[in-house]
Amino acid sequence: MPYMDNVIAFTLAATVLTLTPGLDTALVLRTATVEGRAQALRAALGINAGCMLWGAAVAFGLGALLAVSEFAYSVLKFGGAAYLLYLGLGMLLRPRRSLAGDALQNVSASNWFVKGLLGNALNPKVGIFYVSFLPQFIPQGEPLVAWTFGLVGIHVLLGLVWSLVLIMATQSFGKVLRRDAVISWMDRTTGIIFMAFAAKLAFSRN
Repeated sequence: MPYMDNVIAFTLAATVLTLTPGLDTALVLRTATVEGRAQALRAALGINAGCMLWGAAVAFGLGALLAVSEFAYSVLKFGGAAYLLYLGLGMLLRPRRSLAGDALQNVSASNWFVKGLLGNALNPKVGIFYVSFLPQFIPQGEPLVAWTFGLVGIHVLLGLVWSLVLIMATQSFGKVLRRDAVISWMDRTTGIIFMAFAAKLAFSRN
């Protein structure tokens, strides 16, 4: 089929990217362990919705603006870093001690979807990555918007599959992972990871 080599090459590259441990993996693992399968799935859907937003931004030229505008990049970069720092400090200083009682009732059904969405949408590195990465796999002369959404769709599908694998893996060790001490440790560890990513993002260069 025409252009199938482009699709296969992108799928392989996106698979490596998806499997590389990072902020998204940490968020899904922590949420699956502490909040449960449903909230982890919402976080994963939020993360991948953020990818689709960036795909739309790249397709319609906003991603290219970030690549050339230092001011636009800086605004989004520091906004994203501040949000990650806020999440990280919350987990580090106020880790959950247990899942007993009504602990989960205060968590909005959409809360982790929003957190996953914002964590991705406020990271300009995703936009810059798409701007620099996607064009390599779009055949010359083909519709930019259609190919961009198609390739991002592949990336999103891979991300959802990987998130489901992570969620199911944590369920296999549910009894151990849901111990009070492990829950607090997971919260604090994830908080530190988020703060490290916040610092990395804040001090990164365009």
